[in-house]
Amino acid sequence: MRILILGGDGYLGWPTAMYLSERGHEVAVADNMIKRFWEASIGVEPLNHIRSLNVRVKRWREVSGKEIKTYIGDIAHNHRFVYKMFEDFRPEAVVHYAEQPSAPYSMMNRTTCADTQMNNVLGTLNVMFAIQHTDPDTHLVKLGTMGEYGTPNIDIEEGWLDVEHNGRKDRVLYPKKPHSFYHLSKVHDSNNLAFASRVWGQRVTDLNQGVVYGIDTDETRRHEDLQTSFHYDSVFGTVLNRFVTQAVVGVPLTVYGSGSQTRGYLNIRDTLRCVELAADNPAERGEFRVFNQFTEQLSIMQIAERVKGVAAVRGLAVTIDHIENPRVEQEDHYYNAKHSKLQQLGLEPHLLTDAVIDHMLEVALTHRDRIDPDVIQPAVKWKQR
Repeated sequence: MRILILGGDGYLGWPTAMYLSERGHEVAVADNMIKRFWEASIGVEPLNHIRSLNVRVKRWREVSGKEIKTYIGDIAHNHRFVYKMFEDFRPEAVVHYAEQPSAPYSMMNRTTCADTQMNNVLGTLNVMFAIQHTDPDTHLVKLGTMGEYGTPNIDIEEGWLDVEHNGRKDRVLYPKKPHSFYHLSKVHDSNNLAFASRVWGQRVTDLNQGVVYGIDTDETRRHEDLQTSFHYDSVFGTVLNRFVTQAVVGVPLTVYGSGSQTRGYLNIRDTLRCVELAADNPAERGEFRVFNQFTEQLSIMQIAERVKGVAAVRGLAVTIDHIENPRVEQEDHYYNAKHSKLQQLGLEPHLLTDAVIDHMLEVALTHRDRIDPDVIQPAVKWKQR
């Protein structure tokens, strides 16, 4: 299958490209390197040194004998680039990671909010139109987020909700209550894609992904040049990465508020498998389907206690500090999200084990001299003055 990966220089995009290439697909990646610019603009960088996309593609060719085609351009602000790329590669499936991925970044100020909304919403619109222009049968696998749902006081279904009102029944997209402008941009994407499926007949799989952890896949381990990024700062880093690096440098694990906030999580290996399952089992023409892509639900305090316990085995004395929550979110809430569809397709989850946390601690210890404790502390507050 010809698979185009948008955002192929990213944390998930690059491992996905190698994973699908290794399994015999003809793979192309597209990126404009804007994520590297955003990182530089706020003074942060990954814990590990990440090679350029060109170097990684070349190294992958050397170690695997397989070619990954590259397209360098901006999908949000250059629709001609998008059309030309689709006409050249003629993808059968498109995996869309090419979005600004950080809630805190989107909440920094008006400029970062606008950058997030324009990059994410316009990029997806251009991809929709390019599919319609080139081959309406192309299957779009879009990476969304569980954050679209927020924390409703009812069970979270997989994308759709059957409702009865005044004696009549209908099936509607599940109501969304996002907690940031980033998550709101994903809601806009979902609505636009559902419209394209309903009106144009496009094939769309919306993967509402939980928080991803881990940095190793079978492919990234084949050469140091093939590594993917380990972000630990408070803007682009995930909570587990933040806690791991704090444990290594000997500062308290900063838990926002009570720490009872609960979310869905999954291993990076499961992300790759979920994308593969979605591509191998495409949506029907005119179908907008939603898979909730996570494998377990954990609270912030559960993660902090796990990191503290595993770090203690390594002789690292770790404390936990509850700090004022910089976000506007419910801390104590009901959370029960359905996530059965991908397992029905064959997903066998890799759960968060002490061994996984210990390996992350080992990586952080190896790069300890690159850790900047100052960038781990939250600097973005949801309430604007």
